[in-house]
Amino acid sequence: MKQWGTVMKKGVSVGYRAKVTGGVFAALTAACAPAMGQSVDKLEAELRQMQEQMRVLQGRVDEAKEAAAAAQWAAESKSAKSEKKGDDIDLKVKWKGAPELSSRDGKFKMKVRGRLNLDYNAINQDTAITTRPDVSSAEIRRARLGIEGLVWGDVGYRFEVDFANDRTAIKDAYLEYLGLMDGLTIRIGNFKTFNSLEHLESANYITFLERAAFIEAFTFDRQIGVGAIYEQKHYTASAGIFGPLSANDEVWLDDVKTGAARVTVAPINDDARVLHFGASWRSRYGADDLRANPIPINDEHFLYRARGADLHLADRFISTPAIFSQDTFWGLEAAFVWGPWSVQGEYGQATPDVAASFLGPNPTYNGWYIDASWFITGETRPYKEGVFGRPKVLAPVFEGGHGAWQIAARYDQLDLNDKAANIPTCTMCGNQNTWLIGVNWWLNDYTRLMFDYSESLITGGLADTANVNDGARIRGFGTRAQVDW
Repeated sequence: MKQWGTVMKKGVSVGYRAKVTGGVFAALTAACAPAMGQSVDKLEAELRQMQEQMRVLQGRVDEAKEAAAAAQWAAESKSAKSEKKGDDIDLKVKWKGAPELSSRDGKFKMKVRGRLNLDYNAINQDTAITTRPDVSSAEIRRARLGIEGLVWGDVGYRFEVDFANDRTAIKDAYLEYLGLMDGLTIRIGNFKTFNSLEHLESANYITFLERAAFIEAFTFDRQIGVGAIYEQKHYTASAGIFGPLSANDEVWLDDVKTGAARVTVAPINDDARVLHFGASWRSRYGADDLRANPIPINDEHFLYRARGADLHLADRFISTPAIFSQDTFWGLEAAFVWGPWSVQGEYGQATPDVAASFLGPNPTYNGWYIDASWFITGETRPYKEGVFGRPKVLAPVFEGGHGAWQIAARYDQLDLNDKAANIPTCTMCGNQNTWLIGVNWWLNDYTRLMFDYSESLITGGLADTANVNDGARIRGFGTRAQVDW
């Protein structure tokens, strides 16, 4: 009975708790029902608002797509019309020392070009023998500015003016036609005659401050003319006919007549090895009759001379008189490059004719040089189209490197003594033997510092027999700061 009572009590207790719990749940449900209804309404409102925003955004996206498609169609249409007219307005810009502008199709190009050479020469001119004072002087050796480019794909041009030492001189000024066949160029204007490897090589890349003595003595220069140039990887051929220098094209009634030609072959020509051979010829006839006073004595006559120590500010200690009416030049050239090592040499011979108004035999003059160089930092001399060009500096100074260092030596000879005893006013026109050593430091591909020491031994002397320079030693040091673009 006692146990049954306990069970009954527990049942009543459980039933009571169930009843109470059910009541509480019902009460809570009744209390929360209004709040739940409000939350659902709020969520439905927010969803409707988000749907409206998405609809608006989708409309804007569709409008943007339509605008982009219309812009693309307009651009393509305009480009097609421009190409149809041959007028491509798109512009490309490259930087190779200076900006080069070109059209997208490459038919039009233009580049600003120029150079600045600042030189200092210190020269002992052996005053006791030559009576010439020593030199210690600076000069602006070259200060050039110009443009080059291409028009209509087949016509090239170059125009450059030198402003050095407050004098204006036209240098390259020519047009080229490139459309006949691959490798063939027709050139007309003011440009270098086709003679001598070192003459045709730009002064930006020559190994020493100045070219060899025979190049100055035989007066290779730019002349107004027309020429044909054919260039392939392993050989070149060029020939032209020329008139006056641009500086005196209005002086003579009948200008200088010059023919020149050059051929080269490079059986070995790759990135690190070059074997080059070449030969050139030139024939000149002097100008006839000055415009101001047209009598035969005013015809142009040639002379041959060179500066001591192969430096530009040195005096000339060997020279012939100006008595020759025409001459013929023959030249041979060779070069060998093996990586950083290079050897180069040339021989030139001029056979002038004495003018009829003077007496004397026709001499033969000659000059030659040989040089060797080494890039101790590993660079090489690049070769293209029969000449050497701009070396590629492996570690430019302005990029944290050491630049390119080159050491070089040259022996140079010029002989103007042939038959001198029988030439008027020239018992010993002179012989000059010069040796040079040089160091070049390329800071980058377009900037270089140069240092040369040279010494010339003079045998004979000037045409003026009162000033024979026999036995003189001309010693000189030259340096140059160079930049080009």
